[in-house]
Amino acid sequence: MRAEDETEYVAYVRARLPVLHRTAYLICGDAHLADDIVQTTLTKLYRYWRRAAAADDTDAYVRRILIHTYLDERRRGWFRIRLLPQAPDRPAAAPPDVEERDGLEDLLAGLPPAQRAVLTLRFLCDLPVAEVASLLNCSTGNVKSHTSRGLAKLRKRLDLETCTDNRAGG
Repeated sequence: MRAEDETEYVAYVRARLPVLHRTAYLICGDAHLADDIVQTTLTKLYRYWRRAAAADDTDAYVRRILIHTYLDERRRGWFRIRLLPQAPDRPAAAPPDVEERDGLEDLLAGLPPAQRAVLTLRFLCDLPVAEVASLLNCSTGNVKSHTSRGLAKLRKRLDLETCTDNRAGG
């Protein structure tokens, strides 16, 4: 890589690293796995920096790498192996500005990976349906379907929690 390209790459990574970590964490729900996903994404980005820098939207290009890296990690068999008896109480990569972070993490953890990715990209990263479809390499109808089903599951879980809380308090 040329020195000027490397300077641009480093500046881009410094500016976007917190957003990449937050997105990866919200998609996968595990701080350590999010770190791995971001590291792999940045390695791929380094290899293809010229192509990414020449893209119309570099952020979209990098998000696509991040999503595909996450989905590739999910396909690996070793992903199902848990080395810790339970998830850490307060992961370091958790976004500090998200209200009721623990509740959000629990709700997202109960969704299948595709629904979790779609809801994270649509509502936490504020991306339009067409861009999410492009990132996930699927149709806009598929994104809308995952959004609808994911939101329905979240609503159902929230209703169940509200009912349980009301019974416990009353």
